This record gives sequence, C-alpha cells and structure tokens, in this order.
Amino acid sequence: MERQDADDVEMALIVKAAASASVEEFLEPLIELFPADWHREYEDIVSSLGKLRSPKTVPTLLLATHWVPEYLDWDENRALAVQAIWALGAIPGPEAREALEDLRDDENEIIRENAVNQLARRGEL
Repeated sequence: MERQDADDVEMALIVKAAASASVEEFLEPLIELFPADWHREYEDIVSSLGKLRSPKTVPTLLLATHWVPEYLDWDENRALAVQAIWALGAIPGPEAREALEDLRDDENEIIRENAVNQLARRGEL
C-alpha cells in the first residue's frame, strides 16, 4: 500500500488465496485498501471481506454498494454492489441488518431488490 502498486495488490491477493491464509489477519489492510483509487481489485477485496462475516466490514461493504470504480462504469448490473449486498446478508447482527434496511430504500432497483432478498433470506422482512 505504501508504494501504491496495483500489481502488488493483485499478487498479494493471489498469494493469500493460494496459501489459504486467514482473511482475518488481512481485515484492516483490506478495509484500508478498498477505497484506494490506484488498484483494480475491488471485487476480490469485497469477496475476501465477505468471507470474514465481520461487523467491522459493514461500512466498507456499504461503500461498495454505492461507489462504482471507473473500470466498472459499464456494468449496469452493478455486480460489485450485488456482491457487497450478499456479503452484508451473511454478516450476523444489527449493523448488517440496518445497512440492508437502508439499502432497501435505495434509488437503484438492483440494489433495492438484492437488499430485500437478503433481508428475506435472513428472516428479517
């Protein structure tokens, strides 16, 4: 992160996956790295954060539902947002539930539908 090298980020995520390293040890760096605009690993970061199912990830995952990186600007299906919403749906506790309830009223139909689906899956509708 200090060098802001996108290739290093990609390689670190590959090595982490190949080594089956605990994502938990990467929690804080991943949260810090997500909004950086000098890499393109947002989807992998959201995936890694989703595996943790930690309430600490809720603000970052919520950011991922609204922020569209330039390289994903073409994606009308909002795959990054949907991935983040599914990750939120897997996190137990009130933080994730409240985030999903907020997204239920989003102006974007895809975000609304996925939030409603996750709330229903959690039995919180």
